[in-house]
Parts: sequence; C-alpha cells; structure tokens
Amino acid sequence: MKLRYAMVCSSNQNRSMESHFVLKKQGFDVSSYGTGTQVKLPGPSIREPNVYDFGTPYKYMYEELRRKDPELYKRNGILPMLKRNLSVKLAPQRWQDNADDGAFDVVFTFEERVFDMVAEDLHNRDQVLMKPVAIINLEVKDNHEEAAIGARLTLDLCQELEAAESWVDKIDDIISAFERQHRRKIFYTISFY
Repeated sequence: MKLRYAMVCSSNQNRSMESHFVLKKQGFDVSSYGTGTQVKLPGPSIREPNVYDFGTPYKYMYEELRRKDPELYKRNGILPMLKRNLSVKLAPQRWQDNADDGAFDVVFTFEERVFDMVAEDLHNRDQVLMKPVAIINLEVKDNHEEAAIGARLTLDLCQELEAAESWVDKIDDIISAFERQHRRKIFYTISFY
C-alpha cells in the first residue's frame, strides 16, 4: 500500500525536515510543515532568534546566516540543517496555510502541542471526503541528534504502516508493537478529511 505522509513540527524546521529527508530518500510520498506563525532559528542568543516568514527559501536563510556568522551557525548545526533542507524542498510551508495540498493518510507530529494543533485543525475543517487520517505523535527533543533518532523511528513506523494490508484495521497492533520494540510511548487519533 502506498500511503501519503505529512511531518509537522513547530517553527524551526528541524524534526519534521529530518524525517522528511529520511523518508524521501526511501521513496515515500512525504511533505513537511511547521505550525508556528514564523520560522524561528537559533541566533546569537536566546533573545535574538533569526525569524523568517514561511515561504522564505532555505537558500536565502542559508546565505544570510553564512554571511552573518559562519562559525556560530556551523557550530550550532543551523547551516548543515539548512543545507539538508535545501536538498528536500524550496522553502518551509505552514500547515494551516496548506489545506489544499491534498489528503494525507498519516500525519506525524513530534511534540504534544503540535499534535493538539493538527488534530484541532483537522477537526475544524469540513470533512467532505470522509477519508481517514491518522495523527501520530512521537515525542522528539528538539536537537539535531534526537531529530536523527526520531527520523529513523518514524521511518520504522511508516514501513510497518506500509506493510499492513489496511493501516486503519491494524493501527492499534502496529502502534503497540512499535512501543514495545522501541520503548517509546506514542499516542494517536484518527480524524477525517
């Protein structure tokens, strides 16, 4: 079965894009989004983030930060992250602004508040297709190492979902087996398009 996936995180484009990158390399039909009002990347201090509008090309962000302080942004992993993102897609997209991207089969989130936002957004949309969508939250700390681990776990779970004859009928078993195998608690809900 060929499923369509969305990866959704807050506003910094790390966890969702790492999973997008890994799944895309494996040939999955995948998109990625943020839920914030803007893209926020770490800056020289916690009070000085680099803020961009959704739709700003990753190439622009990369070039600007490389000009500002190449050593800082290389050391904190932002330049390598943006370089990875450049290889995946042109620019970050906002979940709430991309309702017309089509119906996904599975939406992954990487923190509880984003899960809640996505579930609420889908609940508030007109559900005309009555096509089921699983919203799955896999908690992943927002750093580069954890994002890489989260992406591999997401890939494992996607492979299990793909292997099922009917993910809708088997999702409880797939999630339970995944939690036992990886010792990670995840939660999910089913919504509709």
